[in-house]
This record gives sequence, structure tokens and C-alpha cells, in this order.
Amino acid sequence: MRGDGTLRIYSPGEVERGEVPARYARALGQVLEWSREFLVSGHPALGRTGPVCPYTQPSLRKELFLFAVPPEGPGSPEGPGSPEGPGSPEGSGQPDLADAVGRLREWHEKLSTDLEPDDQELLTLLMVLPGVDPADSAELDALQRAAKDEFVAGGLMIGQFHPVCDEPGLWNPAFRPLRSPVPLLAVRRLLVFDLPFLVGADRHLDAYLKRFAPLIPTRVRDQLVSRVTA
Repeated sequence: MRGDGTLRIYSPGEVERGEVPARYARALGQVLEWSREFLVSGHPALGRTGPVCPYTQPSLRKELFLFAVPPEGPGSPEGPGSPEGPGSPEGSGQPDLADAVGRLREWHEKLSTDLEPDDQELLTLLMVLPGVDPADSAELDALQRAAKDEFVAGGLMIGQFHPVCDEPGLWNPAFRPLRSPVPLLAVRRLLVFDLPFLVGADRHLDAYLKRFAPLIPTRVRDQLVSRVTA
């Protein structure tokens, strides 16, 4: 286990061995199973060959696919007023999930420091939020929108996953690849192939071009030109 008073971070092995707080065990187990079965597999509605997420399997294999949980509060199954939350200051009231999101970014940067460049691209942090209403995406969507500018500017992607996520697939707009069994936010390194997820917001496109302009593959440049000219 890694982390601090705002986030506790667990590896897939720790989740599998039950070395996590009992109140999070079921949710973390569900997300790990979903990752191993859905994300690493192909799907007939995906619209292309290969797994739903091509980075999940190598990330899992190297134990770089990590799970974070916040203390008690809106994102915890214990709910408000729990005396058992890990690391929340005594008498501090409800923790702010926005603070936990900020710490998620800091922890990704910290854990990346000693990794080789290829492994930095595989490092993924999933903040699992079993206390967020699985039938109402408003809170999670708002957290992701509020954080995305800063994350992208810092070279990271942050995405929201939940049971009712209506974000369409890139290759098949009828496919819903971001539907997970438990609400969560996922953070990983911004990659050159992330361009389609950033078009539509000039500030995100600017951050992308500053980082990748010299490295943009031909097919991605063509995609960029077609999007911009459209």
C-alpha cells in the first residue's frame, strides 16, 4: 500500500489478496475483475480489432495499474460521519473529493519519477468511488470536467467511468466503453494518440500540440487537419 492521508493506493496483487480495507474490498474487486475481463478483451461493438484498452494488459502485468481510494465522505461506502476513514483529520468534517483528485495527479507524477519512459506510459491510477451514486453521473462528470484542464496541461489524461456513462466509443458511437461497475476516475500519461479525445477544446489542443507537435504521426496529423478544417 502507498499513499497518504488523502489517498491510499493499492496494487492489483494487494486487491486480489484482500490487503485492502474491508469497506473497499468489494468495489475494488469488481473494478479489478472488470479491468481484467472487459478492458483487456475485444468487443464486437468496439468498431476495431484488439482490446478495448490496449494499455491495460501490459499495465496490469507490470503492476502499474493501481487503485486509489479516498477517505470517508461522498466518495466512500462508509458515507458521511464515518469514524473509520483512513487519514481524515479528526473533526475536519467531510473531505473534499476535489482535493483527492488533486492528490491523484500528484501521486501519478511521484510514482512516475523512477520509471522508465515506456513504463511511465503504462502507469494508471484509478480512483474508485463506491459512494458516488452509480445511477447519477453528475458529480463524477463535474469532477472530471473541473480537473481536465490542469491535468492535460500537465501531460495527463483524466477520464470518468461509471455504470451510466454515455460517452460514445471513438470507432463506434453506439458503443459505451466507459461504463464500469463502480464509479471511478482514471489517470494516465497523455499520449500522442489521444488527439481525438482533445479536439473540441482549444486549450486542450494547444497543450497537446506544445507537447507532441514534432512527433505527430502522419495519420494523426491528417486526422487533426480534417477535424480543424471541418
